[in-house]
Amino acid sequence: MNQEDNEKKVMIVNGSSHTNGTTMVAIEEMIKVFDAEKIETEVVQLGGKPIADCLQCNVCQKTGECVFKDDGVNEFVKKAEDADGFVFATPVYFAHPSGRIFSFLDRVFYSAGSEEIYKAFQFKPGAAIAVARRGGCSATIDALNKYFGIAQIPIASSTYWNMTHGLTADEAFKDEEGMQTMSNLARNMVWMMRCFELGKKNGVPYPQTATEACTNFIRRDDGQR
Repeated sequence: MNQEDNEKKVMIVNGSSHTNGTTMVAIEEMIKVFDAEKIETEVVQLGGKPIADCLQCNVCQKTGECVFKDDGVNEFVKKAEDADGFVFATPVYFAHPSGRIFSFLDRVFYSAGSEEIYKAFQFKPGAAIAVARRGGCSATIDALNKYFGIAQIPIASSTYWNMTHGLTADEAFKDEEGMQTMSNLARNMVWMMRCFELGKKNGVPYPQTATEACTNFIRRDDGQR
């Protein structure tokens, strides 16, 4: 393994209130692959502590930091600058992600909206994981993928949708295809990170990003758009 591989890092957000529940089982299956490939990982456990919603107060647009400073959002954005990939994992609540990961990521990506901080996420592979007893995983993954789609984060996929099933951690281990999906997903992320690194080494520039247009879909008083 070369030095560049040793320096790669993936930031993982566990959106479950249970730090060692079914969601963590899926995460740990990916970490096995990352460890074998000498990829550093850091898991951000949202746990059961309160996480504030985004107020759209716009303080972060002036200061570069979210106004709430006690629940890890600002720390995550800062660490994202040195990360090479991202995994957002969540249990399924009523066919959507947990409210805590929604609140956390809303503030992460809104506070990272300034041009300099936004670059912390651009062109780094990301993957969403959903864990359920039975149903709702597809809608949950779709919701989390929205964050990647607005931040120029290439979405990593696997041999099945990025989901596992189980009511308890012990049950989750028995989802053999789910565990296989997590392992393949991690391998695909490693491959993507290495390809991006080779591109940079060989002079392949990042795409130029235009940001001037901002349309609110409101007609002018004279009827023109």
